[in-house]
Amino acid sequence: MAEHHFHLKADWPGGRNSEGYIEAGNLQTKISIPPEMDGPGVGTNPDEMLLGAAATCYIITLAAMIERADLPLDEMSLESEGIVDVTNGVFTYKKIIHRPTVSLKENATDEQHSKLKKLVEKAEKSCMISRAIQGNVELELQANLY
Repeated sequence: MAEHHFHLKADWPGGRNSEGYIEAGNLQTKISIPPEMDGPGVGTNPDEMLLGAAATCYIITLAAMIERADLPLDEMSLESEGIVDVTNGVFTYKKIIHRPTVSLKENATDEQHSKLKKLVEKAEKSCMISRAIQGNVELELQANLY
């Protein structure tokens, strides 16, 4: 069994509305509470980072699956949305919606388009981050395939 270890160092100088800094390999950024939650909005925040982790995991997983299936990829992009519910002062990461746009080259067959549709859905279930948050955060897929 292989294990991969990732490390993060965080500096936080003070109270709730302070600005901190995180460093984890290539991720180096200021952090604070977002303005939507009455924070200073400097750098990134946990909400954006969870969305970023889910989105990058999904699109990388999908890219690997498309490559392994030898599909004639033309273009691929992704827009993702995170929804945080605030009920009675309790913040809950409710839902992540992935909206991938994937097109195959003009010479792609119907069979290849069918395979792409299956992989777009399978990537969401196979992604490590999706599996980690499953049961806690609702995941929705709204794919645009061409």
